[in-house]
Amino acid sequence: MPKGKRPMTTFPIAKRKMTERVRKREEEVEATGSGMRDEPAWGRAPQPDFSSDEDEVDNPLLYSYFRSSCAWRVRIALNLKGIEYDQAPVHLIKDGGQQNSEEYKQKNPMAQVPTLIIDGHKLTQSMAILEYLEETRPDPPLLPKDPATRAKVRMIAETVNAGIQPIQNLSVLQKVGDEKKMEWGHYWIDRGFTALETVLGETAGKYCVGDQVTMADLCLVPQLYNATRFKVDLSKFPAITRVCGNLAELEAFKAADYSRQPDTPEDLKA
Repeated sequence: MPKGKRPMTTFPIAKRKMTERVRKREEEVEATGSGMRDEPAWGRAPQPDFSSDEDEVDNPLLYSYFRSSCAWRVRIALNLKGIEYDQAPVHLIKDGGQQNSEEYKQKNPMAQVPTLIIDGHKLTQSMAILEYLEETRPDPPLLPKDPATRAKVRMIAETVNAGIQPIQNLSVLQKVGDEKKMEWGHYWIDRGFTALETVLGETAGKYCVGDQVTMADLCLVPQLYNATRFKVDLSKFPAITRVCGNLAELEAFKAADYSRQPDTPEDLKA
């Protein structure tokens, strides 16, 4: 059995535990109030712990932010594949963005989430992480065997990963500015969803490509959440909303949702 994988006798949902250092820091904050005074609810994240080395972790360790769609994809994959993992939250807004610390950039030079420490390796970029998990832990598969169908899965995934999400990402929105960011994000998501709706009209069954959950689904669900944040009219996209509705019934997707993470603010928790 591959390292870090549990027996598949029960539905595989990761425990999503915090690292011991982060838990201790939370207890310290609760006891002393340090780092919490006069902060808005969205800023109340645990202090980050970026000191773990690849060889020090017992379980895979995911550096994540509750609302990051890229980290969200990886959480779904870990859940689906029954991989028990720990989380170390990285607040992308607080203190100018904890991902910009020199300590974190030693792990992820792009200063982004996710970063996954697994099997003695330090991996960044969500699609590369998904491919690694698929190659090292192929059960259940997230890519079909047929080459053409596999290509269609990657086509849909990359439409989100390369064609929509980066353009409305936090770092881009900060450059666009507060006055224009809603209009900007709305435009690019609406444009991308218009293309995806056409594609899903040809490929979708119960899910994005037929009736098997694939990497395409892992990318689509978090992007639907982004669409709601930017007030995209989802009634224009019945195939997308139908597929995401089906996926929302799966426990692995429920557990990965932004509202159920250790760093989710209390007012956003499910």
